This record gives sequence, structure tokens and C-alpha cells, in this order.
Amino acid sequence: MFGLEALDLARIQFAFTISFHILFPAITIGLASYLAVLEGLWLKTHNDTYRDLYHFWSKIFAVNFGMGVVSGLVMAYQFGTNWSRFSDFAGSVTGPLLTYEVLTAFFLEAGFLGVMLFGWNKVGRNLHFFATVMVAIGTLISTFWILASNSWMQTPQGYEIVNGQVIPVDWLAVIFNPSFPYRLMHMATAAFVATAFFVGSSAAWHLLRGKDNPAIRTMLSMAMWMALIVAPIQAVIGDFHGLNTLEHQPAKIAAIEGHWENHGDEPTPLILFGWPDMKEERTKFAVEIPYLGSLILTHSLDKQVPALKEFPPEDRPNSTIVFWSFRIMVGLGFLMIFTGLWSLWLRKRDKLYTSRPFLYLALWMGPSGLIAILAGWFTTEIGRQPWVVYGLMRTADASSNHSFMQMSITLIMFVVVYFALFGAGLGYMMRLVRKGPKIDEGKETNEGGPGQKRTPARPLSAADDNGDDDHRPSLTKEI
Repeated sequence: MFGLEALDLARIQFAFTISFHILFPAITIGLASYLAVLEGLWLKTHNDTYRDLYHFWSKIFAVNFGMGVVSGLVMAYQFGTNWSRFSDFAGSVTGPLLTYEVLTAFFLEAGFLGVMLFGWNKVGRNLHFFATVMVAIGTLISTFWILASNSWMQTPQGYEIVNGQVIPVDWLAVIFNPSFPYRLMHMATAAFVATAFFVGSSAAWHLLRGKDNPAIRTMLSMAMWMALIVAPIQAVIGDFHGLNTLEHQPAKIAAIEGHWENHGDEPTPLILFGWPDMKEERTKFAVEIPYLGSLILTHSLDKQVPALKEFPPEDRPNSTIVFWSFRIMVGLGFLMIFTGLWSLWLRKRDKLYTSRPFLYLALWMGPSGLIAILAGWFTTEIGRQPWVVYGLMRTADASSNHSFMQMSITLIMFVVVYFALFGAGLGYMMRLVRKGPKIDEGKETNEGGPGQKRTPARPLSAADDNGDDDHRPSLTKEI
């Protein structure tokens, strides 16, 4: 059907499940650190606005964390079911790295998550803050190990091949492989930026509907400061990542640029737009800027970028896909930088919370970080093809021996279950966002907070519209 084979369906299934999964850890990483900052500011300033925001976003964090764990388990099982040959070949590297993630990050998060979510009125303030910080650190440690494993598949080193299997001989070299530092920084920063725009979008939504209070304003202000500072930093990290990719995966860069051949000693132009045609081996309708490709990719006006025709056809990534996925990511990155700069301009004129054009932009930029992460992930993973472990094992040799019918049935099942289960979860999470932070969470006592007598925070319970703690719907009723 549609010219697809069992291998293609296995790749589609993995891409589908990881596209769902990656969204949840990205928001989890950003929200965990955001919550730690909020609680730290509340402890330092005693400003109840930060406490109210903490309660609000902790509920959304809890739902997002749960969906991330569930979707992540499916990814681990797929290595054994659909990619058993890959597991047999490289499992001695990827297996321990994923195990380290569980033993360090997941156990750390699980150990302190209960205190963070349910211990608000049961432990002291400092201990509760410590638990929040530990959860935030756990999300970053998880990112460390996951990116170490994936980066090794991109730029493998520190191994020997014995009897057709990869044997690690230098774990430091395996973990700190050439692309790992750049990819770790790029992904962690992307998570922070994506979360900032998610938070900023929710604040803009409430402001556009006339709900203007200190908590909403604080949400927008903190989100736009993050966008202003971190989005340009992400662009710089991306540049270093690109230089590293050019050194270790030149075919990927050639595919991203839609660059097919060099002419004499001419510098490489930058193709802004076009349509790379894999069969005709050219980029149709190309809009080029002379010299700019060499300047951006080599930081020189005379060096050339490797071209796709320099690689055998069977070793070329699909330029049609990565050409556009990369441009979607970069285009959204420029929009993020523009949004941050516009927010600074409005802030200086005391119009940040009242400019409706800006608020509409902030609203529509809400999913931009997540879309950029997906586009970047597609660029990275499809650009690695036809290799599953770059230069060592081809994707065609990594899949399990399943039939087309088997892969079709499981793919359909995944699509149906994922849209039903995670669609409901996302819908519930957006309901929480629409409720907005409650500015009277601590009205029962003068101070509230950890160690104080007050109504427990219930992360999975949505508050009703009137904001009365005494009339909140129960968890069972709400779900």
C-alpha cells in the first residue's frame, strides 16, 4: 500500500510514538525548573503571587509528567519488538545508558515527586523546596542520559565490534561522544524556550479575555524575559551544533541545505527555499543567496560545503524532508527572537500587558517551541539515514523480521490508542490552563505554604471557576 514496506511502517510507527513522547519531556523539563524558580522566589520575597503560580503550574506539571512516563515506556519496548537486530548489535551500549537514566534520574524524580506534589502542608518549607529542586535536577539528568545514547548513535566512538556486536571499551568516550555536548545543550535549551512560550501563551490567553491580575502578568513577564534571553542563546548553540554536524555528518548538512554539487572553487550559496528532488538530483525553484552558505556553515567566504553528489545515492538522507523540517525550525526560532525583542520594546513603554497585537502573537506562539522541537528532531533523525548507528549499521539491517500486515495492524492500534489516551490527557491539561491561577489559594491562613495548616494542593484536581477552595470538585468527579 502506497509503496510502503514493513520497514517503512516500523519507521513510521517509531516516528509517531516518539513525536508524541518528546512533547511531554520537553514541557516537563521546562516546568520543573520553572516551579523551582517560582518556589525559590516565594521563599525569598514572600510574594504570594509566586506561590499561587506554583500551585497552578504544579497541577499541569503532574498531568504532563504522567503522560511522559507512560509514552516513554512504549519507546523502550519498541527497541525489543520492532528493532531487535539493532538491540542485538548495539544493546551493550544503549542498554546501560538507558539503565543509568532509570537508576539516576527516574529514581530521583520518583523519590521526591510525591513530596513536591502532595507535601505542601506536610513538610517544612526548605524541605519542600529541596524536593522541587531535586525533581528539576532529575529531569535534566534524564535528558543527559537520553541524549548520550542518541548522540552515540549519531557519532559513535569508544567501542569495538566483536562477533558482530558493539562492545564498549571506553565509557567516557561513549558518553561524551563528539556530538553529545552540542545536542544536550540544544535540547535542554529548546525545552526551556518551548516552556516559556507555553506559559506566555496561557498568560496572553487570559489577558485577551480580560483576566488581568498580578499572577497572569507575572506569567507573561517571566516567559518573555526567558524568550528574550534564551532564544538568541539557542541560535548560537545551533550554530555550533551545525559546525559539529558538518564535521561528523557532512551528508546530513548537504541534505539540509539541498546542495547537490559544487562548481569549481565557487563558494556555496545558501538556498533559502526550493524543492529538493531526490530522483532528478537537483533542487527545483531554488532561491539562492551567493556566498551565504559558506559563510554560515564554514564561517568563511571561500570554503565549500560538501555536496550530495559527493556521496553514493544509497548513503544520502532524504533531502526533501530535512530541507523543510530544518527551515521550519529555524523560521520559528527567528519568530521567537522577534517576540522576545518586541516584548522588551513594549515593556519599556509600559504596554506589555495591554498591546493586543502582541498578545495575539504570544498566544499563537504557544506551540511554536514544541513544533520547533519536532522539526529539529525530524531533521536530526531523518538526516542520519540510511544509518541507525551512523557508519556502522543501516536502518534496513536493524529492524525485526515482521510482516507488512503485522506492522500495519500495530501502527493502526498505536494511532487509535494514542489519540484517544493522550488526546484526553492533553484536553484535561488545557482545561487546567484555561482555569488560570487562583490568586486566593492561601486565604485560609495568613501565610500558608509548607509546614503551615492549609488545604492540601491537589495537582490532578481542576479548581472550579468561582475560586472557592471549599467548593472544589473532587478528583473522581473531575476525571
